[in-house]
This record gives sequence, structure tokens and C-alpha cells, in this order.
Amino acid sequence: MRVWFDTEFLEDGRTIELISIGMVREDGATFYAETPQAEGLAKSNDWLRANVLPNLRGWDGRERSQIAADIVAFAGSNPEFWAYYADYDWVALCQLYGTMMDLPKGWPMFCRDVQQLACECIETDLPPQPAAAHNALADAIWTRVAFEILAYQPRPRPESPGPNLADATKKELLP
Repeated sequence: MRVWFDTEFLEDGRTIELISIGMVREDGATFYAETPQAEGLAKSNDWLRANVLPNLRGWDGRERSQIAADIVAFAGSNPEFWAYYADYDWVALCQLYGTMMDLPKGWPMFCRDVQQLACECIETDLPPQPAAAHNALADAIWTRVAFEILAYQPRPRPESPGPNLADATKKELLP
């Protein structure tokens, strides 16, 4: 099952602290959670205060272990995860389980990126971001819509497949 998701987080160049996470599945079901520290983290710098804090729902935050368990129940045992500019979102999601090796059984160790898909498409007109941009659930829903637009766009054929590394020798690859 495909799951599109987005997170809001605080990052300082060394750590990524989850604030909130939103998800939408292929069947349209949605999931949203905020951490107990969401409001405090969102107040911790000017950008988060201006862009994320107004979009928090103010729910009682769930502990990280509860969010992790709820996501497993929501995403299932063999999900295909998609995000937009996915790198930090993927790290924030994976860290709910500990290390990458601690991900639930059957889960991939990578996330697919809608922005990378957009780079492969001939036409990349994406819909405008939602008015509530930087709300993790609204952004996850937008990511699904963007994916659905891009998934059926034509992609150019590569001009050259590049070297066949299985058949090439070191000498052929070195200048």
C-alpha cells in the first residue's frame, strides 16, 4: 500500500526532532500526530514559530512509542512510502523506531521522493501548495495529489544507458 507522508521538525544541523507527522494512504485514510514537545519545538525558532506553530492542531501529544505503534497499524506490514523532498522526513519517521535496522519487518529502508519523480517528468506542473502549508497532514495530502499528477506524465527516454558496470573492467571505467 502506498503511503504519502510529511513531517514538521526542528533540525539544527546535528539532530532532527519530530514535531508532527501526517499520512494519507491509497484508500484515502489519514493519520496525524503531534509529539508532546510539538508546541515548544515549534516556538524554538523564528521560522517554525511563523510557519509551523500556527498550523499545529494543539492535540495532546502522543509519546514517540505510541506514534510509532499507531503508524505501524496505519501503514501496514509492506508499505511504499512517498514524501516530497523526502530526506529529512524519512529520517524523522525512521527515528521513531530507533535505528534503520529497527524498522518494522517488511518495511523498506528507503523512501520514494515525489520531487525526484518530478525531475524525471517532461511536464511538472504541480498544484499550488495548500493554504495550510507546513501542516503535516495537509502537506501529505498535497504530496499524494502531486504524485497522482506526475505518475502518469511522460518521461523522456535516456539518451544513453551509461556504462554496464557488470561487463566493464576497471581499466575501461578509469580515465
